[in-house]
Order: sequence, then structure tokens, then C-alpha cells
Amino acid sequence: MKFADLHVGQLLEFGAFTLSEDELLSFAQRYDPQPFHIDKAAATASRWSGLISSGFQTCAIAMRMVAEHVLHGSESIGSPGLEYVKWENPVRAGDGLRMRLHVLERTVSTSGRIGSVRWRWLMFNQRNEQVLDLTATSLFELRAH
Repeated sequence: MKFADLHVGQLLEFGAFTLSEDELLSFAQRYDPQPFHIDKAAATASRWSGLISSGFQTCAIAMRMVAEHVLHGSESIGSPGLEYVKWENPVRAGDGLRMRLHVLERTVSTSGRIGSVRWRWLMFNQRNEQVLDLTATSLFELRAH
């Protein structure tokens, strides 16, 4: 989508992505090697009753989905950051994930060269449980008029 296609109040819904156990373990072993992410026995004995994805992997999956379904072909040039991020429920291997984005703000710089979108990203699993809630700002390079 192009920046011009995004407007305040817009709701975008898309998915799905299914996380495999191999992907969960590979990410966790490399970036978040806590027992409840990498050790099946320890995870089963934990409060989580099984392996769960790293929250940062959940964010990475969300970014991939947004890049493929919304930002692909756009003027996207990155992000200055997130306002907040919450992991409401754990993501497990085999979960089917989908996204819902709410466009909260849309602005254009005084030069007309940079567009900014502030939006809320929500991710749900196949049981309609919310697993991710974040607010991000995305920047778009625009042609000067």
C-alpha cells in the first residue's frame, strides 16, 4: 500500500502465519535462550506448561506480516520506534496468527517529503486470543509537490 492509501480510522486485517516448533526453537536458541523458550521439559514444568515463543519473535513475525501485506510496494523508509508493546498471551508452535492494524494518525512533514503513520498493531491466534498489542510509527518518503 502507498502512504496515500492510508487514512485515520482505517482498519486493516490480514494473515495468516503459522509458527513451527523449529522456527520457535531456532529463534530462541539464537536470541532469547531462556528455558521456557528452548527446553521442552523445563517449559512443560514452568507456568507456561510448554514451549512459548519469545515476545521478540512475536514482534518479528508481526513485522514480517506487515511488511508483506501493507508495506510491500510502499514508500516505507523505517520507523523511529514503538510507543509500547505488550504480549497479552503466549504464542506457541502451531499457532495460526493474524493481524489487525488501526491507523491512529497520519501526517505529512512541512516539507512534504516525509509521511508519518501512527498505528496500533494487534495480533491474534486461532482462538482469537490477543497475543500482541503495540503502537508504532512508520515513516514514508514522499515526492515533494
